Amino acid sequence: MAQNRIEKIAQRFAVGLPTGAEVHAGDFVSVRPSHCMTHDNTGAVIPKWKSMGCTRIFDPKQPVIPIDHDVQNDSAENLAKYAAIEAFATQHGLAFFPAKTGIGHQIMVEEGFVLPGSFVVGSDSHSNLYGALGALGTPVVRTDAAAIWATGETWWQVPEVVRVRLLGRLAPGVTGKDVILTLIGYFRNDEVLNYAIEFEGDGLASLSIDQRMTIANMTTEWGALVGLIPFDATTRAYLLDRAAMMAARGDANPRLTPELIARAEAEAPEPDPGCYYAKEFMLELGTVTPHVAGPNEVKTITSLAEIEPKRVKIDKAYLLSCVNGRQEDIAEAAAVLKGKRVAAGVQLFVAAASKAVEADARAAGHWQTLLEAGAIALPPGCGPCIGLGTGVLADGEVAISATNRNFKGRMGSAQSLAYLASPAVVAASAAAGYIAAPGGARMAEIVGTLTVPEPTPVRESAVVIREGFPARVCGRLLWCDKDNLNTDGIYGKEFTYKDDLSPAEMAAAAMRNYDPKFQELAQVGDILVGGWNFGTGSSREQAATALKYRGIALVIAGSYSQTYKRNAFNNGYVVIECPEFVTDLRAQYPHSGPPTVRTDWTAEVDFARSSIRLEDKEYRFFPLREVAQELVALGGFENVLREKLRRLTS
Repeated sequence: MAQNRIEKIAQRFAVGLPTGAEVHAGDFVSVRPSHCMTHDNTGAVIPKWKSMGCTRIFDPKQPVIPIDHDVQNDSAENLAKYAAIEAFATQHGLAFFPAKTGIGHQIMVEEGFVLPGSFVVGSDSHSNLYGALGALGTPVVRTDAAAIWATGETWWQVPEVVRVRLLGRLAPGVTGKDVILTLIGYFRNDEVLNYAIEFEGDGLASLSIDQRMTIANMTTEWGALVGLIPFDATTRAYLLDRAAMMAARGDANPRLTPELIARAEAEAPEPDPGCYYAKEFMLELGTVTPHVAGPNEVKTITSLAEIEPKRVKIDKAYLLSCVNGRQEDIAEAAAVLKGKRVAAGVQLFVAAASKAVEADARAAGHWQTLLEAGAIALPPGCGPCIGLGTGVLADGEVAISATNRNFKGRMGSAQSLAYLASPAVVAASAAAGYIAAPGGARMAEIVGTLTVPEPTPVRESAVVIREGFPARVCGRLLWCDKDNLNTDGIYGKEFTYKDDLSPAEMAAAAMRNYDPKFQELAQVGDILVGGWNFGTGSSREQAATALKYRGIALVIAGSYSQTYKRNAFNNGYVVIECPEFVTDLRAQYPHSGPPTVRTDWTAEVDFARSSIRLEDKEYRFFPLREVAQELVALGGFENVLREKLRRLTS
């Protein structure tokens, strides 16, 4: 069966596959990533790793630890935390980059940890950025990072893959940030939520590496788990430049060499003819114009031509972050501010994505131009992008920012407003004192399309059922007709931080915020059926374990928050995606009905056939094979890890 790029890379890094097995979307696989990045949260990963009884890192070449989040915090407590992380890295021979070296994602690409066709993960949601170099970059949670340290492996469910074709060329003054904001705002109805994206099209050739990093980075805000741009001449030139830099500084064992780059190019995956994409998007780059997103909402975009006449006053402007703190971004802002001053009453904060980027900007004169215009320099790092350090937003302030997120309260006060835009727009706005376009704005009608092909049938092949995993589950259906049912509805915040609750007490709290009557309707052995994006919101794992303890046999939904699904399987609990099943059930019960309906129907879930039978109709779901079954049979990921560690040390 034909494979796309994502499936081919997943297969390349999968371990323990049966002979002749092919990896496709929906499959659960054990993977051994090339590298795993952790930043300040390394301080939380270390105790998780130690709690498994570990004393050595499985492969010291895998972990990469750049400190980047709270780098302006010089408190004794924070400095001690950083010192402990560095001591751990030194003890185990791990790659470590101290605070103010740069943002982790930038360090990963600058220092040669990302190669085309590789599988690179990070315990940070913007690990999608690695796709700019043709890698499969995706986020993992801290437990995964600890698992990779301990065994070299973690588990991953291959997402469904969509193709995004970028055609034509950008008009002058339009940037990669405008491209991704346009995609997010034009296709804003969760069309790519939890999918992997493969970019294609003749428009890619005109996009620089800096622009590609911006686009790949913010596929996270679009909802995707991967944003991969294939290897081409632009990628090669960038990597060769980084290899030359490593050679010039005399690296004894450089991570990039012309030979390694040539090998990566030769092995760069290409999609097979006829491979399947769940959706296909097209965007004409020539119709993209500068836009802003917000306020406080990434998916609400407005063209500069529409917003500039409104003269939206700003108090702060930001040119920084892992999405727009690179050399081209700084150069664009400097070109706009050359000979100008930041407007009275406005503060412009500037931080490079890395110390190396800042050095290059200084050498080119761009950094001095920004400082002469009145910009306030911050050290390389995350800083105000995540509400830390100097420059955070105060009550009532309005900001224009070249960062990737403007969620309410993220950059400071919840009583502030934040807009996102390109570096050039940020600079022009800082000079004007209100949201403004550099050199004037033009109107254009965006040309983009979305095509959804006929879904391919779920592959019908017998699934071997391992000991300890049920072959079948039968249960009465509990229908909860709610899309985007969040974790607070499933397990309220008033219980989340009570660590001494028993399983019975957690069970009694399940779904109470969603429906106070749920507890009296639910019975042990029931199957809960929800809508789309089930379990969105916070990462609290009790939203999965509470249903397990309540005796709910499993959950069926149209789709899940990826974090919720991961928490469920990490705790040995089965959740199944079956959109057709949910659609049919919704047709039988009015949306205006009660929050929870105890139906008269009993469904049979057959894991050997990967099917759900309801009366005389059968529905298919992605097979749960060895990896998923092991998680459930052994009672969760930590037990799986302990078993792997036992085998490794025996």
